[in-house]
Amino acid sequence: MKKLLTVALAATMLALPLTACDADTATEGSASSNGKFVVGFDAEFPPMGFIADDGSYTGFDLALAAEVADRLGLEFVAQPIAWDSKDQELNTGNIDCIWNGFTISGREDSYAWTEPYMANNQVVVVNADSPISSLADLAGAVVAVQKDSSGLAALEDNTELLNSFAELVQVDDYLNAMMELESGAVDAIVMDEIVARYQIQEAGSNFVVLDESVASEEYGVGFALGNEELRDQVQEVLEQMAQDGTLAEISTEWFGEDITTIGK
Repeated sequence: MKKLLTVALAATMLALPLTACDADTATEGSASSNGKFVVGFDAEFPPMGFIADDGSYTGFDLALAAEVADRLGLEFVAQPIAWDSKDQELNTGNIDCIWNGFTISGREDSYAWTEPYMANNQVVVVNADSPISSLADLAGAVVAVQKDSSGLAALEDNTELLNSFAELVQVDDYLNAMMELESGAVDAIVMDEIVARYQIQEAGSNFVVLDESVASEEYGVGFALGNEELRDQVQEVLEQMAQDGTLAEISTEWFGEDITTIGK
């Protein structure tokens, strides 16, 4: 019996190092646990992420994310989300990150961020024939903004401007805001400049962007706090893409020039 116990203990001890090696091997490579890179995005936020005419998901941020996933050896999954539910989606593990014109400013401590990859402004969009030509002219105006957006945060930080409005209307997405502006239901929209100029150009809308901006900000990729390992892997790949010209190439495809900021 004693001999049998000794043999059993020896077998157990031999198995332990093998188990540890297997565990180490499983953690090598990407920090993703299921071989997928699931990116949460607003499907009505062109040009960063949106639904193409053929029904597929496309956009500048999704193009970047797909390239990152490929270099990490992961399956890329574009997961549309309701923007005001993004934190729940992230914290429950339904998505690995939020990558969709996601502003760092004001959220620095709420997510594990990559370094900024693009600069942006929060601007005011009005009809071309509008009498509104400055922020001061917004006094008494009905202004639209997306729920839980950087535009809303910028206005909440500028209480003097916000309190001058007759009304602030919060909409689900900026496509609805554009329709409200065109119909005259609202007088102005506060939104991301990159998105505003792209939508105006693509739709041929009779809108203009005021020269005076509400706030300046930077875009980053946001991960749940505690998921710094995957964040660091994505950051490393983005830096590689900046060095080999891939970031510039994708940016030029979407914007006609390189407007990314990594490594500059």
